[in-house]
Amino acid sequence: MSTPDVDVDVNQNQNQNKNVKAEDILCPLAEYEECDFSKLLEKPRLLNIDRQRSLDERSLSELSIGISPRHATRAIDPNSSRFFEQLDSICSPVGRRSGFSTPRSQIGFDPHPMVAEAWEALRRSLVYFRGQPVGTIAALDNTEENLNYDQVFVRDFVPSALAFLMNGEPEIVKNFILKTLRLQSWEKKIDRFQLGEGVMPASFKVLHDPVRNNETLIADFGESAIGRVAPVDSGFWWIILLRAYTKSTGDTSLAELPECQKGMRLILSLCLSEGFDTFPTLLCADGCCMIDRRMGVYGYPIEIQALFFMALRCALLLLKQDDEGKEFIERIVKRLHALSYHMRSYFWLDLKQLNDIYRFKTEEYSHTAVNKFNVMPDSLPEWVFNFMPVYGGYFIGNVSPARMDFRWFCLGNCIAILSSLATPEQSTAIMDLIESRWEELVGEMPLKVCYPAMETHEWRIITGCDPKNTRWSYHNGGSWPVLLWLLTAACVKTGRPQIARRAIEIAEARLLKDHWPEYYDGKLGRYIGKQSRKAQTWSIAGYLVAKMMLEDPSHLGMIAIEEDKQMKPILRRSYSWTL
Repeated sequence: MSTPDVDVDVNQNQNQNKNVKAEDILCPLAEYEECDFSKLLEKPRLLNIDRQRSLDERSLSELSIGISPRHATRAIDPNSSRFFEQLDSICSPVGRRSGFSTPRSQIGFDPHPMVAEAWEALRRSLVYFRGQPVGTIAALDNTEENLNYDQVFVRDFVPSALAFLMNGEPEIVKNFILKTLRLQSWEKKIDRFQLGEGVMPASFKVLHDPVRNNETLIADFGESAIGRVAPVDSGFWWIILLRAYTKSTGDTSLAELPECQKGMRLILSLCLSEGFDTFPTLLCADGCCMIDRRMGVYGYPIEIQALFFMALRCALLLLKQDDEGKEFIERIVKRLHALSYHMRSYFWLDLKQLNDIYRFKTEEYSHTAVNKFNVMPDSLPEWVFNFMPVYGGYFIGNVSPARMDFRWFCLGNCIAILSSLATPEQSTAIMDLIESRWEELVGEMPLKVCYPAMETHEWRIITGCDPKNTRWSYHNGGSWPVLLWLLTAACVKTGRPQIARRAIEIAEARLLKDHWPEYYDGKLGRYIGKQSRKAQTWSIAGYLVAKMMLEDPSHLGMIAIEEDKQMKPILRRSYSWTL
């Protein structure tokens, strides 16, 4: 089905940056104020001109990976109000740098040669609309058919946007936010069926008409995608990115635009609508997120629930306290409390919880039921007993009636940490798990998108015999370098920078030499993926964001949200948290 051309134009001269503090945009409700992280960006600043302290190489190397995770956590307490002061204890002061386009090392000697190469590649990926940069294409690899890799994807652009914000180049991000916002307002029909108002596109491309000398933006809402699935995550990433822009620049005028306020409300209307569901989680189709092929993530996938939670918290900080905004704020507050309770109670798995499920009774009735979803203990996979360490835990992939997907999914767990969906104890346990299962989750290339891979008969049934998702490949246990930035952000937030440092060193040994692949195959991530594109933009941007965030931990403030003290942990401390 052909997609109509839509001419998109935005007056770029209006709403220039104002010298307003980022905190001014926060919701005045005391229980939702950002605590520690709000101090990181008290003044609007160009990050490539004036930077904070960077992590000292020698000091980080002294943080041995062999240290017990519990001891490492005590050394830097992420729950302390003095978290970043403690983090500075492993930092060394450096001289201020002058402004230049491509960042240099913050540590007194030449940076890794990959940094300059990565910036050059990232800039080559820029897409321009009417002379202004509006995003980055998915990949620069021209050796094969482009498919849709020559488009700007909303989820793919996020690490690129963060890299530009960290380097003091916010205009690209502002242009992207405004262009995608205009595309959102279409009345989009797919096979004679109309999508809900407010759906954000999965991607868009710029078409140039040489005859008329005109450019138009063409959006894809899933009607051209493999599987024809509309993205659920695009709207959430858009809200998260809007908040990142606001925190980084201190410019509240963009978020306060009536168009942006309406855009947020439209997204929220879609996901906060009431229906037949009895759970506060968001019901989703398979293939609606980063795992964009059939992988058995239908139902309530952890990735979407964590992004949903984070987008709600960001929206709570960005929505204006007018009549329309107040209505949504009330609905968000109620949903956040229910969602946090549900996720922390039923999606969390550690050694104690695993043993409880192992001893579940079935066919329980009434409100006194312990096994609320009637999960059969015989459905527990054998691998999970060996995978679960004594110290550690994680949010499992999915929970629905009679079904628990015990797979580990990286993106959902990292976002749970960054959004504070995970309690401080749960965040520590997730990092303990990553350290304990380093070979399985990191191996020779960070980072497994999910673990373990599906094989044989299970793979045939769940994936529909998808040849791209064979075992330990692509979304079925493949290793994705883009996840490096999420791991690094989670490490910094939990006070475990040594984990990120180790992962970055592993990536640096191969990424540039392999020409920035999209993903790697194999149990250890040893082989470049069979159908992996080269010069994959979010592999490049993910590396840059990880490097800059480790050098300057204050960058964490634009993507992480501090714990809401009103949402008190409702779980008992498990065995893995107290030893």
